[in-house]
Amino acid sequence: MQGSKHFQFSNTVLIAPLLLVLAIWIVFLVEIRWGINFNKYGVYPRTIRGLRGILFSPFIHGSAQHLYNNTVPLVVLTASLFYFYRKNAYQVIIFGILVSGFLTWLIGRESYHIGASGLIYVLASFIFFKGVFTKYYRLVALSLMVVFVYGSMLWYIFPIQDDISWEGHLSGFLVGFVFAYYFQTPIPETKKYDWEREGYNEEEDEFLQHFDENGNFVERTPEPEVELKDQPEVIIQYHYKKSENQKE
Repeated sequence: MQGSKHFQFSNTVLIAPLLLVLAIWIVFLVEIRWGINFNKYGVYPRTIRGLRGILFSPFIHGSAQHLYNNTVPLVVLTASLFYFYRKNAYQVIIFGILVSGFLTWLIGRESYHIGASGLIYVLASFIFFKGVFTKYYRLVALSLMVVFVYGSMLWYIFPIQDDISWEGHLSGFLVGFVFAYYFQTPIPETKKYDWEREGYNEEEDEFLQHFDENGNFVERTPEPEVELKDQPEVIIQYHYKKSENQKE
């Protein structure tokens, strides 16, 4: 198949999302077990100390509900990224965390911004826009699936709730769009039929020759076999030899 070498399942498709989910759950369980609050390690805009949150904030969550809401889309979108865009996967995740976190640090409210939702918006935005830009049918179908499943996320890039970091969501959305435009992705060549190619001549098409000008099927008579003339006759002679052990 044309896309077999581009879209291949590998262990990374499972391992990468599991590692991300394992990391955010371990951090949350450590907070519960030892009564620690890591919120101060989140992004705090326009402060030097708040810059450390660019690295740490994706792994910190304020509640079990917050953690659960981010777990499922993080798994689905990361697995999709590594399956369909494995060449760009690490770039999108690593630079997505860094750039979206820095943008949140620039435009965010004076509060601690935590959670993996910024990365989730990077992934969703990248997968959607990349499929649109490539116009390849499989990737466009993936883009439509993202819209169908996670289309409601778009509302949360606007300040509709005070306890949600819409700045982080907006940052991730914009970064994903820029990455989709900037990163180059190898796309399988779309199979072209003979009638789609330049210089196609209908009169030379063997299939169309079975139909008349009205579209009726015309059975073609097989061409008569051509007899070979002036060819010497081939005579095959068989010689039988008795074996030495055969009795006379």
